[in-house]
Amino acid sequence: MNACQQCKTDTLFPLPFTMAFQPIVDVRSGSVYAHEALVRGTNGAGAGTILASVDSANRYAFDQSCRVKAIELASSLGLANTPAFLSINFMPNAVYEPRACIRRTLEAAGKTGFPTEKIIFEFTENEKLDTKHLLNIMNAYRAMGFKTAIDDFGAGYAGLGLLSKFQPDLVKLDMDIIRDIDTVPVKQTIVRNIVKLLDDLGVTLICEGVETAGELTALVDLGVDYIQGYHIAQPQFEALTPPILPVRSATERPGRF
Repeated sequence: MNACQQCKTDTLFPLPFTMAFQPIVDVRSGSVYAHEALVRGTNGAGAGTILASVDSANRYAFDQSCRVKAIELASSLGLANTPAFLSINFMPNAVYEPRACIRRTLEAAGKTGFPTEKIIFEFTENEKLDTKHLLNIMNAYRAMGFKTAIDDFGAGYAGLGLLSKFQPDLVKLDMDIIRDIDTVPVKQTIVRNIVKLLDDLGVTLICEGVETAGELTALVDLGVDYIQGYHIAQPQFEALTPPILPVRSATERPGRF
C-alpha cells in the first residue's frame, strides 16, 4: 500500500509508543527555545525497538502517528502556553505530497488548540534523498507557516549542497563535530566558520549532543547561542524538562571572529 492509499484509509502504526521531550536552550538567557519530541516505548524504553519496526509498508503511518502524538502530548503538558516551540522529526520518504500529508497534523493541532506557527519540522534521514522531493516538502511547510530545520548537518546527505538549495530557519549541527570540541582545535575552526556562514545566510544554528561543561563553554565562546544535550537536560518521559544552565550574557562572550 502506498502513502496515498494509506492517507485515504487512515492506516495506523501497529505498535504503541509515546514521546519524551528534550529542550533546546538559548544560552544568552537560559530560556527554552523549543522542546524536541523524541520517540519512546510506552514503558519508557528508548526508540530503538519502535524504529526497528518501521518499514516501507508502515513508514507513512509511523510518521503521521509521531506528529499527532507529539502535538497531543505537548498540548496536554501546556507547551502551547509557553514561548517555546515544538520540534517534530519527520521522514521525507514518508511524505508523498506535503499539503495532502499535513491533514492529520492540522487536525491534531486544531483539536488541541496548539498553534501551528509554534511547530518546527526537522528532517532526519539516513537514506539518500530525492533532493527535489525534499525541497518541495520544505518549501511547502514554510509556505504553510511552519518553521523548518535540517538535522545532523555535516553528516550523510544533510550538507552544504542541500543548504545551497534551501535555507531553513534552523540547522542542527551533527554531534560528531561537537564531541570534544573543547580539546580539538580543528573542530573549533569548523564551528567558528559554520557560525559565520549561517549568520550570513540568516539561519539559526543549534548545537546538539552537548555532554560536558567543556563542550558547552567552547561553543559559547565560538558564538553559538542555541544548545541541546545531556549536559543541559536529558529527555524527559512524557514531561517537559527544565534546563540546568550557567547563563552567560552576550557581553561576556569574546568576539566571534
